[in-house]
Amino acid sequence: QVQLVESGGGLVQAGGSLRLSCAASGRTFSTYAMGWFRQAPGKGRDFVGAIRWSGGDTYHVPSLKDRFTISRDNAKNTMYLQMNSLKPEDTAVYYCAAGPLTVRWSDQTFDYWGQGTQVTVSS
Repeated sequence: QVQLVESGGGLVQAGGSLRLSCAASGRTFSTYAMGWFRQAPGKGRDFVGAIRWSGGDTYHVPSLKDRFTISRDNAKNTMYLQMNSLKPEDTAVYYCAAGPLTVRWSDQTFDYWGQGTQVTVSS
């Protein structure tokens, strides 16, 4: 099993920035993709973006790609989500996830999940 632990959430004013971290352990990640999801209060879980562990190829949902950036540090087995120009509607629990690499982003699935970290953006 892969263990994922998110950190870095907190309270921030609109327009501010946060950097979330997801520390991974349990196995090699060279053939894995890792992604970020978020769930706002009373709503479903939405995909934010993902990164292929070995080469660093990323995908960000179009609505967030100008403000959110995913990266990773192979040596630390850690994935990051840099969030800039935060808006109140970004308030959510943010989860990291991992799954075996697929050829196309549209086929990517995520089998392992972290516990989530709360991000609250005030107006």
